[in-house]
Amino acid sequence: MKPILLHKSDNAFIPMKTVLVGAISTIAILTSCTTKPAVVEGTKTNSVKRIALGKTIYDNSCGKCHDLPNPTDHSAQDWVGIMNSMAPKARLNDDQHAMVYDYIVSVKK
Repeated sequence: MKPILLHKSDNAFIPMKTVLVGAISTIAILTSCTTKPAVVEGTKTNSVKRIALGKTIYDNSCGKCHDLPNPTDHSAQDWVGIMNSMAPKARLNDDQHAMVYDYIVSVKK
């Protein structure tokens, strides 16, 4: 069986199979060289800032209505329930809720 030829150039024929393999290889190489989206991970500085903000929110929002319990008085699991019941009363948004929880849990460390 005679190979399928792409074109004739200077009396040299390039088999279609060779052209396809070359094109696929080129695409694979170029695709692997493209930049990948960066995975944004929390930095230690960002975490420290969020915990500090959580403490400020805890002191100012929670402390407005009642004496503040010591974060170490309850387990992390207990704080989930406490936060879920108290955050709406303090009108905390989801991010503030998370920052306060992160602060409380960080004190236990």
